[in-house]
Amino acid sequence: MTHLSRRHFVASLAAAPLAFAAPEANAEPIIDIHQHTHYSGRSDEELIRHQREMGATTTILLPAGSKYGLAADAYGNDSVVAIAKQLPKQYYFFANELPDIPEAKPVIEKYLKMGAIGIGEQKFPVDIDSKSIDLIAKIAEEYRVPVLLHFEFKKYNLGIENYHKIIARYPKVNFIGHAQTWWANIDKNCEQEKLYPPGKVTPGGITDRLLSDYPNVWGDMSAGSGLNSLTRDEDQARGFLERHQDRLLFGSDCNDRQAGSPTCLGVKIIAAIRKLAPNKRVERKILYENSSRLFKIT
Repeated sequence: MTHLSRRHFVASLAAAPLAFAAPEANAEPIIDIHQHTHYSGRSDEELIRHQREMGATTTILLPAGSKYGLAADAYGNDSVVAIAKQLPKQYYFFANELPDIPEAKPVIEKYLKMGAIGIGEQKFPVDIDSKSIDLIAKIAEEYRVPVLLHFEFKKYNLGIENYHKIIARYPKVNFIGHAQTWWANIDKNCEQEKLYPPGKVTPGGITDRLLSDYPNVWGDMSAGSGLNSLTRDEDQARGFLERHQDRLLFGSDCNDRQAGSPTCLGVKIIAAIRKLAPNKRVERKILYENSSRLFKIT
């Protein structure tokens, strides 16, 4: 399992034993900080139904930039604005653009002025400690919004070992880490080429240290990588959730068309958080309160 693809890893989750249940009426509020329009071809209607069935009372939509579609055929800025206008207070949106093109600043600023509450998902082949990410951080600092970054070894936001440099340069910017290389690095013994590492975790990895050392670092629990960080070593996960309870955020990042199925990542992540959180207070922080505080959503 040295370099398992996202597609094969997600497919393997169907056999995972983690229990799930459909949300009950009048369930406690949940903020999902990570969803996309046209994710793998999913329609807006399917997205909205999925989020409701999954139990998300509020969803943040992350647009693609003008190229690549976030490697998931996701749609761009105008598509997320449209849903947020259709369903205000249920849906919010980020602004996004490739960080290394001349259009980056004017495009991102345009949508921040329209009401975007963050920048991202930044999922582009640039070095994390680069002028491109400096530009994104400067915009975020000026507009006082967080930045969500996808870390994937040799593909996106390269050089996670240098991430601390930009975090330290912009202490007023809240940086949200996400994806395979971010979550693999909860382990002090992380082998960077292993995107979905199995087995026991030794605390003290890059991600663990950044969350401990910098108050402007947050973790997005979404996708198969976030779920893997919880289920590969449940004893470690309990301590990790307790240790970083004030800066972990629930996200789904699932392209499912129907919540409540055994392969629905969002439902499985919610179930894992509820199972492994050391108490109800920590569960509510991760599923709702931390995101409410960070994004000023009530």
